[in-house]
Parts: sequence; structure tokens; C-alpha cells
Amino acid sequence: MNTFYHRVLGGKNGTAGLIALAVLLLVILPCTLNSFWVNIVGKYLTFAFGALGLVLLWGRGGVLSLGQGLFFGLGGYCMAMFLKLEASDPVSTKIQSTPGIPDFMDWNQLTHLPAMWVPFRHLSFALLAVVTLPAIVAFIIGLAMFKRRVGGVYFAIITQALALIFSLAIDGNQGYTGGRNGITDLKTMHGWDIRTHHAQFILYYATSVILLLSIVLLQWLLCGKMGKMLNAMRDREDRVRFSGYDVAMFKVFLFCVAAILSGIGGALFVLQVGFIAPSLVGIVPSIEMVIFAAVGGRASLFGAVYGTLLVNAGKSLFSESFPQAWLFCMGGLFIGVVVLFPNGVAGGWDWWRKKAWPWLQTKFKPAPRQPEAGGMVNIVAKGENL
Repeated sequence: MNTFYHRVLGGKNGTAGLIALAVLLLVILPCTLNSFWVNIVGKYLTFAFGALGLVLLWGRGGVLSLGQGLFFGLGGYCMAMFLKLEASDPVSTKIQSTPGIPDFMDWNQLTHLPAMWVPFRHLSFALLAVVTLPAIVAFIIGLAMFKRRVGGVYFAIITQALALIFSLAIDGNQGYTGGRNGITDLKTMHGWDIRTHHAQFILYYATSVILLLSIVLLQWLLCGKMGKMLNAMRDREDRVRFSGYDVAMFKVFLFCVAAILSGIGGALFVLQVGFIAPSLVGIVPSIEMVIFAAVGGRASLFGAVYGTLLVNAGKSLFSESFPQAWLFCMGGLFIGVVVLFPNGVAGGWDWWRKKAWPWLQTKFKPAPRQPEAGGMVNIVAKGENL
């Protein structure tokens, strides 16, 4: 039980952080927000999966990836393909030239369903692809890069280029991917209407629970030998390599785990929003995920979630209140967080817990009560009588 407490929950601080986040996501937000904002926050939380992966890969492993949007898009498109095929049954598409295929294929004069789409008629295959396809792509990329000791800014630029290539490939194959418009008009999953308010609440809770379970899993991973190895790799990679460890395969493993998390986030995003497009999987979303992790604290799992919520909430509120200057407001938010909290929101909380709060307790602690003079004399007198 003690091992579970420290390894899985991360000890006292980890347990308190997990409980606080769970109360915020599962109680406070759904009870205080209407269905519209619950759906919006649920969409925000899907990007937190990518930020969690970056905490593991960048914050703990020291490898910065600017292409997490690639894996977010792979997971999103796998889920969207299944939902689109379910929405494109022969009855619903009877007015098309070729009933039974997605509408954008019919617009581009395709007469049959492409072979790569056929397995996505089954939900089980789509769910498996959401996890395995990002992992396979990340394994190939990571093995090719890390075995050649490509790292630092070079790896970041390469991953950014891959994300751009992926978005351009989707954009340029309209007949197979929906092109720039993406895959839209997604309605049901196995007959369950995902557009209703009731469904939005269920999907929000499902996203929150999966996110919390992901944090517990990563906490378990980081509190063991793997966490110590990651810290050593981040600080003294050459020393770890000279000790006989295969640093490249450790990095490949981290890259695959981060890719899986991003893929899960992409699939949940499609269920929450009801569409996927190239603009959501390219360079901009990839950089935003890095910002989420940096604002929250790139070494904190909980900070990744808070950073995602803070940045996206600021984006929504500033764009509504200051439509002409909201980008400047967002820039001020980033600069303010970096200046005031160099280690992100999580770093600010650690400073408060370790320094500010003990200082306040000492400052306002009442003075100890002094014993009365007469009482002390009586005690001494009694001692003499004894």
C-alpha cells in the first residue's frame, strides 16, 4: 500500500494535486458551466493530452518536439473516418451519384470506397488505430532520428516539418481526406447521437477521466527507475550513454508514449467537436501544445492541464472582449507568466507552498503565552517543600 501511495499517486503532494484536479474537472466545472462551455472546456482538455506528452518528452526527457500535431491529427482522422462512414450509409447518401461513400468522395467523382477506408467501418479497428498508428509513425521517426543522435533544435525542426508535410498531404488529397474542409458532418457513434447536450456532458466526463488516468499512469512511470533515468538523460546524456544504457531507445519509447497520448487527444477532440481539418493538425497546434506545457510548467503533469486551460480560456475571453487586440493580450499573458513564474504555473505553486506559505505562518503566528510570575513562584516553592 505504501508503494502504491508513493509510486502511483506520487506521495502526499501528488495525491493532493490529483484530488484537486479531479474536483476541478469532475465537480466544479460541470456544476458551474452550461452545456456550451462544458463542451468548450472538453475541447480544451483534448489538447492537454498533447501537453502531457510534451511534459514527458521535453520536460523530463529533454527532447523538444514541434510536431505533436501530426500525432494529434492521426488519432483524430482515424476516429473521424469511422464516424464519417457511419454517417454515409446508403440511405443517408441516396441522392449522391454513388451512394454509400462520403460526400466529399462523391464530389470528387470517386465511384467506390478507397481500400484504406474499408477497415474503418469497424469501431474496434478505429480505436486500435487511434493508439497504434501514432505509435508506429513515432517509432519509425524516432528510430531514424535518435539512432543517428539527431537532437536539440534539429529534431525540433524536423518534427515541425513533418507536421507541415502531413497537413499539406491532407489538404492536397481532397478526394481521400476531405481536403482543406476536412471531415465534417459527424453525427453518431454506433447510433448514439454525439451532438446532444447529454452526449456532450458524457464526452466531457469521459475525456476528464481518461486524462486523470493518463496522469496516474505517467506518475507511476516517472516515480520509478524510469524517472531517474529521464532526469539523468536530460542533465548528463553522455554520462548515461557511457554507463552502458541505450539512450536512443529510451528516447524512442518516450516519443511513442507522447504520440499515443496526442492520438487519444485527437480522437476525443473529434468526438467533442464533430469534425477534423488540416488546420487543426499542422504547425500551429503543435506550437500551441508546447506553449501549454511551458505555461503550466514543462516538468509538471498537473501544470500541463492547468496551462492548457489557462491559455485556451485566455484566448476565448480575450478574443471576445478585445477582438482587435486579443493577440497582444495573449502575448502579454505569456510574457507575464514567464517573468513571474519561470517554471510555469506549477513553479509558482511550488514557490507558494515551500516559501510564501511558511513565511506567512511564521509572520502571523501568535506569540507563545508567558506563565504568570506568581504561578512560577508557587511552583518553585512547592519544589523546595518537596
